[in-house]
Amino acid sequence: MLNINPNELNIPKFPSRNPCKFCCSKLSTTDWMQKYLDPDIAAIPEVVEVQFKSIKKIFCKNPNQLRINVGDYVVVECPTGHDIGFVSISSDLVKLQMKKHAVTLNSESVLNIIRIANDKDLQNWEESKKLEYTTMIKARQIAVELQLQMKFNDVEYQADRKKITFYYTAEGRVDFREMIKVFAKTFRTKIEMKQIGIRQESGRVGGIGDCGRELCCAAWLTDFTTVPTIAAKQQNLYLNPAKLSGQCSRLKCCLNYELDSYLEAFESFPDETIELQISDGFAKVFKIDILKGWMWFINKDSNLSTPFPLHIQNVKKIMDMNQKNQKPDISNYIEKVDVVTNPGITDY
Repeated sequence: MLNINPNELNIPKFPSRNPCKFCCSKLSTTDWMQKYLDPDIAAIPEVVEVQFKSIKKIFCKNPNQLRINVGDYVVVECPTGHDIGFVSISSDLVKLQMKKHAVTLNSESVLNIIRIANDKDLQNWEESKKLEYTTMIKARQIAVELQLQMKFNDVEYQADRKKITFYYTAEGRVDFREMIKVFAKTFRTKIEMKQIGIRQESGRVGGIGDCGRELCCAAWLTDFTTVPTIAAKQQNLYLNPAKLSGQCSRLKCCLNYELDSYLEAFESFPDETIELQISDGFAKVFKIDILKGWMWFINKDSNLSTPFPLHIQNVKKIMDMNQKNQKPDISNYIEKVDVVTNPGITDY
């Protein structure tokens, strides 16, 4: 085995003050307008977008006319003290984002930046983050002792440790007034409770999906919409809950990604309840292959009939022929099927 000194390798080190320039994370943003601005003007923005440890972003004013660049850690004034986050956008793109979210400079949600975070601020912030895991474990133990039906998924300390935010999931309403008193005595700081959904929990915990990639909710997805069962039926997916459910035990969010394309393609299909008159009886719909534009039929009058595919154009031709009291020979319209590459036709 070769003896290699890691210090001799030319491995780039990520600077602690510019994480968003060298890596991608959830809610990562590309400030594409920054390169078109005068560097001297762009370094003193009026308002910036700041991202914190959690998945939230807020708009912050720069009343002290500080020179701020994307990736700089800043100390933000909060109602309960101060917190630390890093600047994700500093150009005029911030104003476009504020207009999109209907936020003005005079809004209460727009906070003030106190200063650029120094080494002492960052050190205290890192020490606060190290307490989060042990605090979450302790919170879970207290919830079990009080017999509360809730689960803590994450804990977030404010940089000055004057407030702790607990994120939890619960099936119903939880009366945690007694638990708040215990938390106040145990942690000796302000407590804030935030209930999140099952999908948000998976996004905070993270994981690997069946596709082999990071979960969408943990990587980039922030807007969680309802995934109806019809989304799976419309795409002709086999209704197996074990395969269609994600880590959150809900239907996978990716079922909605291509649903509009399937619905648009399905508009060109004849009604599924049609019956075709053919030379040897009646044929009813067995299944539909939307991507290929095929409709599989089975002979209604034969118990031993094998499903056969027809292209929707041929289906419409046969329907026109039936209106003229014509019963065509179906063998002239059947599509050629490769049994090896098209297995499982009975999974409908």
